[in-house]
Amino acid sequence: MGLRKTGTITAAASVLFLGLVACSTPEGSAKDAKSSVTIGVSYEPETLSPLLGYGKDGNSKIFDGLLQRNQQMKLEPALATDLPEVSDDGLTYTFKLREGVSFSDGAPFTAADVVFTYDTITDAKTNNAYAGELDAIEDVQASGSHKVVFTLKYPYAPFVERAVLPIASAKAAGGQDPNTGPYNTEPIGTGPYTLSSWRKGEKLTLKANPGYWGGKPEITDVTIAFIPDDDVRATRLRAGELDGAALPPSVAEPFRKLDGLTVLNAESVDYRSVSLPTGDPVTGDKAIRQALNLAVDRDLMVESILKGAGRPAYSALPDDSPWFLASAKPVHDAAKAAQILDEAGWKPGADGVRVKDGRRASFTLWYFSGDKLRQDHALAYASDAKKIGIEAKVQAGTREVVQPLLGKDAMLAGGGAGFDPDFDLYPALHSELGGDGWNNMPHYSDATVDQALEIGRESGDGTERHVAYDTVQERFADDPGYTFLTFIDHVYVMSDTYADLTTQVEPHDHGLAGGPWWNLQDWRLPK
Repeated sequence: MGLRKTGTITAAASVLFLGLVACSTPEGSAKDAKSSVTIGVSYEPETLSPLLGYGKDGNSKIFDGLLQRNQQMKLEPALATDLPEVSDDGLTYTFKLREGVSFSDGAPFTAADVVFTYDTITDAKTNNAYAGELDAIEDVQASGSHKVVFTLKYPYAPFVERAVLPIASAKAAGGQDPNTGPYNTEPIGTGPYTLSSWRKGEKLTLKANPGYWGGKPEITDVTIAFIPDDDVRATRLRAGELDGAALPPSVAEPFRKLDGLTVLNAESVDYRSVSLPTGDPVTGDKAIRQALNLAVDRDLMVESILKGAGRPAYSALPDDSPWFLASAKPVHDAAKAAQILDEAGWKPGADGVRVKDGRRASFTLWYFSGDKLRQDHALAYASDAKKIGIEAKVQAGTREVVQPLLGKDAMLAGGGAGFDPDFDLYPALHSELGGDGWNNMPHYSDATVDQALEIGRESGDGTERHVAYDTVQERFADDPGYTFLTFIDHVYVMSDTYADLTTQVEPHDHGLAGGPWWNLQDWRLPK
């Protein structure tokens, strides 16, 4: 997947040169743009501890992984000195570690910290919602102070992609409850930045780590403002309170005409979908789910909601993925959708909403308050559903309100990690994860799908994995637990004080990690 740019941005350079224009912090005090940056994002992390999932996909700013991804998303060494040595049977991964690296408190980084991190995450007592991503690990051992050896239960093909996971300090994080201890809000890492302060619900500020093994960053002060409402974020950007912000395409569009600002599009594997709870009497009906999958006009959503900054989504896998099964791709066909409902006994009612056995084809569809992109998708979805006689009642709510309702009500969801089909299909569809946080939101359950997902995860044979994931997609096409809608480009508006910005192909979880500031530690000031 390529990189898309607009405005005066070029994708060739990975180094950023800053001008001399001053900007302001969210409080309005003047700061020197040569060495500081203030950005606005929609989501605030629940924790800053990698033991609970913070920064699991890399670019955490405070921590480093054994490996990191470059602009082309290729893995390269970070705390490791090279890519791992892998045994012929695919069960042993050996990493040699950098020497002379220290945590920000001065403690030396050693193999013991790697062992501590992975052991703690995989401990059943640790409340890490992503621990299942490391199920393949049988054992992790230090071999001396600067070598670590992972032994796997089975030859998990994408294991090396998990080596971007941030490494915590055994000294600073040990001896406390990883779920509630102070390390969650007072992290100590080896990364290019250290935490200066965290005002919950407002902002997070970082300072350059003077002892960073990669060299002290020239951008010394970083402020991350947490602004859930898209329109408010845009207003603060327009007022000069932010140097940059992530915005929905429709909200970002007017900024293209303003002097002093540049709009960037980063391609992503971040999808929007609607979860359809299988336990609900309406969305639990296979015919309802099949009809909705055909009724939705994905191309129109890309055109009208995303302003072309995205592409249709037919499953959790992009259609340019080598794992995507084209024959399982749903085709927009409202007439066929209506026929499916007719044959299943859902007959049009007096108010236009279909009825079966006295029950109206009506359900609640939630989206997160202040998230205009999800709101627009939800409203468009409800409009398409109405055309075939299904009522989706759109409601806004906070995460705290919505999450307990996931097994009962539909949700305008987001997701997408990329890199390997296991990363997206297993957590979305495996029955063992039904109701597990934001995993498998509709409580989807299909024994054949479960078996295929397990084969895809555990097999070391590429052909066998392809067959398994083809099976998953064929079964899902026949009985969809979600309606996938679009893959969205992540759109950023930045002050044109900053030149030669680059982005990566981004996962769903971007915010602080992604965006034009993905390589903030590498930005250089003009000489």
